[in-house]
Amino acid sequence: MTDQLKDMGARLLMLRESTGFTSEKIAEELDVPVADYLQYEAGEKDFSFSFLYNVAGILGVDVLDIISGESPKLSTCCVVRAGGGYEINRRKAYNYKHLAFTFRNKKAEPFMVTVEPNNAIPERHSHDGQEFNYLVSGSMDFFIGEMVYELGEGDSVYFDSSVPHAMKAHGDVPAKFLAIVMK
Repeated sequence: MTDQLKDMGARLLMLRESTGFTSEKIAEELDVPVADYLQYEAGEKDFSFSFLYNVAGILGVDVLDIISGESPKLSTCCVVRAGGGYEINRRKAYNYKHLAFTFRNKKAEPFMVTVEPNNAIPERHSHDGQEFNYLVSGSMDFFIGEMVYELGEGDSVYFDSSVPHAMKAHGDVPAKFLAIVMK
């Protein structure tokens, strides 16, 4: 596993212990087997955004506390220049850039997400809240529940993110979309 995953796992362990939760209680809250949860803490299992969002909510921290170890500091304004953002490269299929990484007490989590072309059927994940995705470039299939929608540049989707969902880029071109996750 990558150093980033190991660091994130160590932060997750520290945050869990400092808040007084047992690994069994967190696993129960997340509805995952304890063995899987312990693999996350050990940095041996890749984190989905849904997992990070859900565990951050349980622990009462910002997603970036787990990802980077730094709490957001600004509360008035956060400017991110073109191509910027806090880069999160955990999984081959998805690249995330957090677009409000220095803003604290966010009501939404904005990301620029790039989905790399892949022939595999994507694993669907869910998390609390709602989500808005706007396709900036490329095209992709959007999977939600049992439905699949083909999205092209300029298309958008607003959905209940507690329903398992995933994205898959078409052809050989990455799909890039703005994702806004609302708590």
